[in-house]
Amino acid sequence: MHNSELPGVIHASTWFAPVLIPLIVFFASKEKEIKRLSLQALIFHLLISVLISISYFLTLTIILAIVGIPLLLGFGLIAFIVPILGIINAIQGRYFEYPIIGSFIK
Repeated sequence: MHNSELPGVIHASTWFAPVLIPLIVFFASKEKEIKRLSLQALIFHLLISVLISISYFLTLTIILAIVGIPLLLGFGLIAFIVPILGIINAIQGRYFEYPIIGSFIK
C-alpha cells in the first residue's frame, strides 16, 4: 500500500477497526504526517466512543433523556460525518485534521 492511500484507510478504519488500524499505521509508518494523522484518528475514535457511551447512559433515565438523546444523535452524526470528510479529502489529495483534536497533536 502506498503512503498516498494510507490517509483514506486511516479515516475509513472507523467502520471496521477504529483502534487497530491507526495503531498499526502509527507504529509501521516513518512519515511524521501519517503518524500524526493516525494518532488523531485513534484519539477521535476513542473520544467519540466514550462520548456516545455517556450519552447512551444518559438516555436510560427519563429526566436525563432530554439531554442524552440530542447528545447521542449529535455525537453519532459526528462519528459518521467526520471520517467521510477525511476520506473525501484523502481522495482529493488534501490533508485533513480531525476537528479540535488536530490542533492539540503536533
